[in-house]
Amino acid sequence: MIDLRGKKILVAQPAPKNNSPYAELETKYRLSFDFCPFFTVNPVSTRSFRGQHVNILDYTAIVFTSRSLIDSFFHICEETRVTVPEDMKYFCQNQQIALYLQKYIVYRKRKIFFGDGKPLSVVNAIGAKHKNEKFLIACTDGLRPDMAKAFETAGLKYGSAVFMNTVVSDIKHLDLSSYSALVCYSPCDVRSLLENFPEFKQENLLLATFGVNTAKAARDAGLNVEIMAPTPEAPSIAQALNLYCSKL
Repeated sequence: MIDLRGKKILVAQPAPKNNSPYAELETKYRLSFDFCPFFTVNPVSTRSFRGQHVNILDYTAIVFTSRSLIDSFFHICEETRVTVPEDMKYFCQNQQIALYLQKYIVYRKRKIFFGDGKPLSVVNAIGAKHKNEKFLIACTDGLRPDMAKAFETAGLKYGSAVFMNTVVSDIKHLDLSSYSALVCYSPCDVRSLLENFPEFKQENLLLATFGVNTAKAARDAGLNVEIMAPTPEAPSIAQALNLYCSKL
């Protein structure tokens, strides 16, 4: 184990505006955190969307996994002059995303449904009651294989469209050797790390990841993951770091 007490940790995210989950760790273990987003997520252009040859009105239900995808979806509808029918149904990954729909439509429980936050919980929200809908899954970059498999296993009719794309940030200015640990929250963080530093060698840099897919991306890239979240003992990265440091 690497002794992180008194060391610097790089978090591949924007700096929190308030109530940082890392504040207690800074005091408790004298840790120092720097924040830097490794990628940005941008809406696709109208031209790019049209190039996908997707007709939104062919579908009776839309699936959203983020609020940004909601913004991009309704922007595309406006730009392409698509009037979304009043009876369109919406299935969201969690309640917060579902409530965000109020920015664009009147919130009615009979047409808005949500899961418990887990990526595939939206399939459970669909259930048997809505299995005959035709679903359009709004995606970032492309449809995730696990999402496609879940819809196919459930016997649901679906299509997908890309409404947002990730763009790797230029982080070449970072001196990775000055950090004792790196925290990645997304497979895109791993991708950005390797694209910006093609000669990167992990050596003594401790890697912490959030989510199964992020850990898999890191391991597929030949990196060693020493801290993972969420787990029953540590549902967040901050708690996982606390657990790790408490054992030193």
